[in-house]
Amino acid sequence: MKFMTLQEKDKKLSEILKEMQSVSIAFSGGVDSTFLLWKAKQVLNKNVKSYTIQTPYIPKWEIAEAKELAEKIGAEHKILQLKYPENIRNNPENRCYLCKTQLFSYLKKISKEQKMNFLCEGTNADDLNDYRPGRKAIEELEVRSPLLEAGLSKSEIRQLSEKAGLPTWNKPAYACLLTRLPHNTKVDENILKRIEKAEKFLIDKNIRAVRVRTHNKIARIETTQENMKQLISEPISRQTYKYFKSIGYEFVSIDILGYKTGSFNKKNK
Repeated sequence: MKFMTLQEKDKKLSEILKEMQSVSIAFSGGVDSTFLLWKAKQVLNKNVKSYTIQTPYIPKWEIAEAKELAEKIGAEHKILQLKYPENIRNNPENRCYLCKTQLFSYLKKISKEQKMNFLCEGTNADDLNDYRPGRKAIEELEVRSPLLEAGLSKSEIRQLSEKAGLPTWNKPAYACLLTRLPHNTKVDENILKRIEKAEKFLIDKNIRAVRVRTHNKIARIETTQENMKQLISEPISRQTYKYFKSIGYEFVSIDILGYKTGSFNKKNK
């Protein structure tokens, strides 16, 4: 395979989008989908629509950020409400596949109704090296992944995002709140709200790369080594303990291995 420079990949992305003529974008407000939406807006102007799906397992602050980012980019954006899919109520191991099948089927329907040529999402080239069970659903539904098609890695997308002046260029990766719970665990909205509150508390303390893995009423905080030092220092350690207890946790711990994505996945155990 021919080596491509970042400039060549960026140009290829523009060509892919131009060829599509009109696109709908599944927009989470993360690094990848934000850059994709910005680029699509640059190339296709008004022939771009973006959709953010709100479910009980997506933090409200993420939805608010997505709305704000879409406004800054100047792209048409809608927030779509979706009830909790009952087939993932017990957080099965194939949760991501089942969830994305339902979410992207819904988005494809909306996109088709709006007479858009393609539905796109933000998978990048690095994602192929990670455990991504939801990728199968994206492929089955023939959803396009322009960043992947252009061969762009996460670090390259961050570089291009910084150059474009996008505030997400150094944004940490996030995932739905169900990833904070062990597989085959019954989930209710109260547990999800507790996790969301706990993580928002830490994010507001500028501890942004964080996961609050939840084992019944035990909180296992995963964060970077640098953030750990901050988290165990006073007064944050005592404030964190007091707040977590107030929202329903009985024990609060820090995972000494630090922040890692997908720690409940079998592959990562």
